[in-house]
Amino acid sequence: MSILQNAPHLRAVLLLLIAMLSLQSSGSMAKLLFDQFPILTVSAMRLLLSALVLMLIFQLWNIQLKAIRWPAIFSYGAALAGMNMLFYLAIDRLPLGIAVSFEFIGPLSVALFYARRKFDFIWVGLAIVGLVLLFPFDQTAQPLDGLGVLFALGAGACWALYIVAGQKPSGVSGNHTVCLGMLVGTLILLPIALWDGLPVSVFEPGNFIYFIALAVLASALPFSLEMIALRNLTALSFGTLMSMEPAIAALSGFVFLGEQLLWNQWLALSTIIAASIGCTYTVQQRKQQSS
Repeated sequence: MSILQNAPHLRAVLLLLIAMLSLQSSGSMAKLLFDQFPILTVSAMRLLLSALVLMLIFQLWNIQLKAIRWPAIFSYGAALAGMNMLFYLAIDRLPLGIAVSFEFIGPLSVALFYARRKFDFIWVGLAIVGLVLLFPFDQTAQPLDGLGVLFALGAGACWALYIVAGQKPSGVSGNHTVCLGMLVGTLILLPIALWDGLPVSVFEPGNFIYFIALAVLASALPFSLEMIALRNLTALSFGTLMSMEPAIAALSGFVFLGEQLLWNQWLALSTIIAASIGCTYTVQQRKQQSS
C-alpha cells in the first residue's frame, strides 16, 4: 500500500486498469440490452443514472457555482455524450474488440501528437501494430460494416476530445467535473432518445436494476477513476496506456458474448499490453531521473 502512496504514477496506472476492466465489461452488458431496448435509450439512461449516482456520492449541491468554468465542463460533457452514443451505435454493428480498435485511433492520435522521444514512438508504434493485428483480415466472408466503422471513428474523435478536455481546469474537483459533464451529456442525449422512442418498460424494476448496474460499471466508476488518473499521467502516457482498451474489449466479447477471436487477434492482445507496460516503465524511469 505504501508503494502506491509513494508512486502516484503507478497508482494512476492501477486506477486506469480498473476503469478499463469495468468499462469494457459493461460494453458486453450494453450489447445484451440492445436486444430489448433502442440503442439511444441505453446510451441516455447510462449517462442519466451515472450522473444521479455521482450527484449523491459527491454531494454536487455543495459546489460553488461561480467557480465552475462552464466552457471546460461543456466540452467534457459533449465529448462524453458523443463517445457514449457513437460507440454504442458501433458495437451494434461490429464485434466489441474491433469497434474499440477503430475507436482507439482517437487517443492514439493524442499520444502521437505529444510524442517527443525515441521510446515514445516505439511504444506508440507497437500499439499500432497490435491494433492492426486485431482486424479480422481472415474473415473475408464477414466484411466489416462500413457504417459501424464510421460510428467507431466518430467515437474515437470524441475520445480524443475527452482526454484533452479532462485535463483542462474546470474550477471544481475532478469528481464534480465528471458529474457535471455527465449531466451535460445527458441533456444532449436525452432529447434524442425521447425523439427516438424511450420505452416505459425501462423503469420496470426488473429492467431498471440492469440500467443502474450499467451506469455504475460503464460511467460512474470508470470515468471517476480516469479523472483521478489523468491528474498524474501525461497525455502521451494516458493515450498509449489506453491501448489496452481493445485487448480488454476483445476478451470481454469473447467471455461474455461468445465473439470468437482469430490467432492474429490473440497475438494482438500481448502486443498491445507490451506497449502499455513499456510506456508505463519508460515514463516512470523518466520521472525518477528528473527528480
